Amino acid sequence: MSAAASSAMREIASSNDPASGRHRVVVVGAGFGGLETVQRLAGSGVDITLVDRRNHHLFQPLLYQVAGASLSPSEIAWPIRSLFAKRKDVRTLLGEVEGVDTGNRRVVLEDGSTLGYDTLVIATGARHSYFGHDQWEPYAPGLKSLEDATTIRRRLLVAFEEAERESDPARRAALQTFVIIGGGPTGVELAGTIAELARLTLVRDFRSIDPRATRVVLVEAGQRLLQVFPEDLSAYTAQALEKLGVEIKLGKPVTECSEHGVVVDGVPIPAETILWAAGVQASPAARWLNAEADRAGRVVVGPDLTVPGHPDIFVIGDTAASNGYDGKPVPGLAPAAKQAGQYVARLIRQRFKGQNASEPFRYRHQGNLATIGRSLAVVDMGGFKLRGVLAWWMWKLIHIYFLIGTQNRMSVALSWMWTHGIGYRGSRLITYSDLAQHDAGQDHDKGREGD
Repeated sequence: MSAAASSAMREIASSNDPASGRHRVVVVGAGFGGLETVQRLAGSGVDITLVDRRNHHLFQPLLYQVAGASLSPSEIAWPIRSLFAKRKDVRTLLGEVEGVDTGNRRVVLEDGSTLGYDTLVIATGARHSYFGHDQWEPYAPGLKSLEDATTIRRRLLVAFEEAERESDPARRAALQTFVIIGGGPTGVELAGTIAELARLTLVRDFRSIDPRATRVVLVEAGQRLLQVFPEDLSAYTAQALEKLGVEIKLGKPVTECSEHGVVVDGVPIPAETILWAAGVQASPAARWLNAEADRAGRVVVGPDLTVPGHPDIFVIGDTAASNGYDGKPVPGLAPAAKQAGQYVARLIRQRFKGQNASEPFRYRHQGNLATIGRSLAVVDMGGFKLRGVLAWWMWKLIHIYFLIGTQNRMSVALSWMWTHGIGYRGSRLITYSDLAQHDAGQDHDKGREGD
């Protein structure tokens, strides 16, 4: 930190002034983990400051549906301030964290101001990882934020618009080729939704091109899709995607990526639209704390989710490397972040009351879900497995349940019913803000808090 920045520091005045004698909890990140922590601390007698570089909480599991023009951004995101408008113990700040002064117990924001804390909870999420090929990012955007989703939606829709005007057959074919890199749930869901967008929704919209001729290629370096699922569900997923017209390339990593396509197993695939769904990397929290990190940049935490040597600092969600899953790494899933938030809030309450808590964090796995298409999904809940239409309905009901607010639940349910009934997607808008972001090179969201 420069001397100029240090001299410019000022502590943000707030109701949780240390002179008040009230315990100050600062939560960085309003994603699933951070939000759950704040909610569970209601009535605990502490003062809470919630900081995020976005003013909204995002329901990430449905981001791909915004990218695929099935839902609008407002249906899966909620203003943070509105969520805690009735909580006088919660103060919400829009700001980007630049570091943590652990010696003086202060969170440093990008403008040089600071926030004092007695307990700090870091839940800053993750961003896409390109496995050492960061130069691919401009050509293959990932999907972690609303900006990412609207950028991908723009690229998808603009590709069809440009293909409609293109007279060169080779370039037209490249414009109608979409490559998704990564065969996990996000990659599978993107491949399915793009295939259905082309073959169902857009089929009557164009005159010079046939959207059904669209080529969707899903590339996975591993030997099967959905590797965290049982093999039979992975095989079912591959068969279902192939019926939708998706080409699947397994065991063949991408070796080159450019604005005009990719190279897979030495074979070039001309494509004007490439999407990244292959990996994630944690936010820079480990650097802020000067703490040990794993290969994905996640902070290595103790059994109680605190940073070794700093019992006043908790790290949860995608930012933390915890072995609280029966001795195995806790997966980067929304339920895991929510359970960690519940655990940390309970621990803070016990500490605030002067109670000793020795029970370590234990993640209880609730299963994996992935949707394939408009009426197909796979569900794995240990010994309970579902596939097909019943799994799809279960996937829908679970996601509607976890949405925030009755209005959003009804809006998403109606959108899904409409899309399922007639195949129409009403969010097929190419907005000027998307184009401006793309032209300014601002498609990518690095180190976003609240994932």
